[in-house]
Amino acid sequence: MLNPGDLVMLVCPQGKRYIRKIREGETMQTHFGILPHETLLQAGYGEEVLTHLGHPFRLLKPSLYDLVKMLKRRTQIIYPKEIGYILLKLGIAPGCRVIEAGSGSGSLTTALAWYVGDHGRVYTYEQREEFFRLCGENLGWSGLGERVEQFNRNIAEGFEQTNVDALFLDVRTPWDFLDQAVAAIMPGAPLGFLLPTTNQVSSLLTALEQGPFEDVEVLEILLRRYKPVAERLRPDDRMVAHTGFLVFARHEGRKAKVRKEEAGVMETESTDPADIS
Repeated sequence: MLNPGDLVMLVCPQGKRYIRKIREGETMQTHFGILPHETLLQAGYGEEVLTHLGHPFRLLKPSLYDLVKMLKRRTQIIYPKEIGYILLKLGIAPGCRVIEAGSGSGSLTTALAWYVGDHGRVYTYEQREEFFRLCGENLGWSGLGERVEQFNRNIAEGFEQTNVDALFLDVRTPWDFLDQAVAAIMPGAPLGFLLPTTNQVSSLLTALEQGPFEDVEVLEILLRRYKPVAERLRPDDRMVAHTGFLVFARHEGRKAKVRKEEAGVMETESTDPADIS
């Protein structure tokens, strides 16, 4: 049995998917007929329910993938193929506190909120009012809004949080905000960035080389699906290729910075022309 407030995914005979939050007394209207929410409450995940016209809908529990792919969007979203790697690289787990800047439509925000759990916290910053509101609507739709604090402000002013476990910047010029990022994260914490062009990546790398960062990584993730037909298995005609460059780094911490400075001194001393015979 389901309960009011549960999220369900309904799949029609043609394969179209709908995600709804069950509310007592409401109905879902489709081209295949009306489905009272009371009917959904009496069913369970995996069961089939019928509209008033007799059309069957499969009742499923939506996954995080379903939520990310079906949220309302007015911006380019971060795709699941990037989100999975971001979550691993940033070490997102229950209880984590993480900052995101550039909320957009909220696809990464949703994934972060899913994984930090009830005892973690996501702080998401968005300067544009329309995207700030859209992200909030999507978080409410997914039922994950209570795990997120939204801020409608310019991150040039800095972040309100300190000593967070991870930080991700999806902004046009992330190199302008590295000082603010360092002030917000704990020493040794990971940072991630998403950028669409190589010249932006180069500008970011230049800035990272001049700051207290180590373990820098640049990559892109390509996804190629196959036609799931056993007798003629082959790649799909189209693939999800380049959707952005991911850059990761780690705050080096005070001790690592001291070691780097000492290494620089030793290198300078060893290459002093006066020491060369």
